[in-house]
Amino acid sequence: MEREALGGTLVIGGGFAGAYVAKLLGRRGATVVSPENFMLYTPILPEAASGTLEPRHVVVPIRQMCRHADLLLGRATAVDTAMRRVTVEVEEGSFSVRYRQLVVAAGAVSRTLPIPGLADHGIGFKGLADAIFLRNHVLNQLEQAVARVDLNEPVTANLTYVFVGAGYAGVEALAELSDMVRDAMRYYPTLRGLTQHWVLVDAAPKILPEIPPRLGEYAARLLARRGVDIRVSTTLESVEAHAATLSDGERIPTNTLVWTAGVRPTPALGHWGMPLDDRGRIKVDEHLRVEGHQDVWSLGDCARVPNQATPGAFDPPTCQHALRQARRLAKNLTGEPRPYRYRMLGQVATLGRHKGIADVFGFPFRGFLGWWITRTYHLYQLPLVSRKFRVLVDWTVGLFFPRDIAELGKLGHPERLGDG
Repeated sequence: MEREALGGTLVIGGGFAGAYVAKLLGRRGATVVSPENFMLYTPILPEAASGTLEPRHVVVPIRQMCRHADLLLGRATAVDTAMRRVTVEVEEGSFSVRYRQLVVAAGAVSRTLPIPGLADHGIGFKGLADAIFLRNHVLNQLEQAVARVDLNEPVTANLTYVFVGAGYAGVEALAELSDMVRDAMRYYPTLRGLTQHWVLVDAAPKILPEIPPRLGEYAARLLARRGVDIRVSTTLESVEAHAATLSDGERIPTNTLVWTAGVRPTPALGHWGMPLDDRGRIKVDEHLRVEGHQDVWSLGDCARVPNQATPGAFDPPTCQHALRQARRLAKNLTGEPRPYRYRMLGQVATLGRHKGIADVFGFPFRGFLGWWITRTYHLYQLPLVSRKFRVLVDWTVGLFFPRDIAELGKLGHPERLGDG
C-alpha cells in the first residue's frame, strides 16, 4: 500500500518542532507521522508531575492544533530519499508514504550512561508517562512510609529522593515535587517531624549552567535554604533497588532515583541515511536543509542547527529555538529559502511555589517576579486558546486549594472482567 503526503510535505515527528511546522503550513497541508496524537509542551511537564496542572492540559492534540494536516499514528521505520518514500509502521501494519518535501523532526530520547542498575532502578523524566509515573511513585512512597512507621521499620529510603541532572528538567522537577510532598504532609500525621532528604546531583561544577551565573547562584541558594542537598562535580556510580552510590563514595538509601541528565537524538536517525555529527544529530545548512539532500529538511532536538545570530555555535535543544526554527522552515518550504537567524529572548525557570528566575533581554529577574514572568511566557507560548484557558484555571485553583494527593498508579491497568 502506498499513499501521498498531504500537500506533498511529510513531517516525521509530532513534537514541538514538527507540530509547529505542520501548523504553520496552514492550508497547504502536511502529513504528520507521530507515535502519539498530541504535542507535549515540555517546559511545564514538572507541574504535571507535581499535580499543579492536570496532565492532559500540558499536551495539545495534533489534529486540533494542525487543522489542515493529516496525522498517521505510528513510526517511521525506513527512509528512501532516492525514491522520496518513507515506510510508516502503524498498529495494523506498515505502508509507504511518498513526499515532495520531507521534514525530519524526530526529537530526542533520554541520554543514559552505562551505570550499573540505572536501567533497572532509575526513573526517567522525558515524557508525560514519565511525569505521571513519577508523581504516583512519590505518593506511593509516602503511603509505604506510613506502613513502615506502624511496623517500627526505618523510612529513610522512602523519604529520600535523588535527582541526577541539574539542568532545567532536574531542578524544576525537584522543586515542584518537593512542594507537592510538603503540601501532602498535612495528610500524613505519622510522618510529620520525619526528615525528608532531597538530593540534586550533577557532574558540572554548578547547577543550571545554561543561565547567567548570578541567577544560577540564586537558584542554588534558594534550594539550599529549602533543605536540598546539592552535590555538584559529582556523578552517579551505581543504583540498587533501595540505594544509590555517588562518585564521592557515599551510599544514599533511596527508593527514588530520577534521571534527568540530558537528551540525545532519536537513535533511528542512524538507519535513515542522513549525515550525522559525532553526537548523532542531523547536519543541516543555514536554511535548515539536510546536507546533500535538496528536498529533505530537519530541525529541533534531532538536528544540528547553525544560527546566524550566534556564529560558530549551534542551537540548544529548547522549545524556544524549535519554535523559531519551525517558523523559518515553514517559510522556506513555501517561498524562497532564507537563512535561519534567531537571537534568544532569554531563559526562564520555576523553582517551586512563587519562586523562579528569568533572564529577559539580559535583564535578570528572580523570586516572585521571576516566577510570574516564567508562567506568563509559558502561557503565551502554549498553543490553542482552549489549552491556555485550562492551564490558567489550574493555576488559579492552585492558589486557593491544596494539590490533589490521589495515587493513581493502577491507572491504565484495569482489572480483567471477572477478577475479584
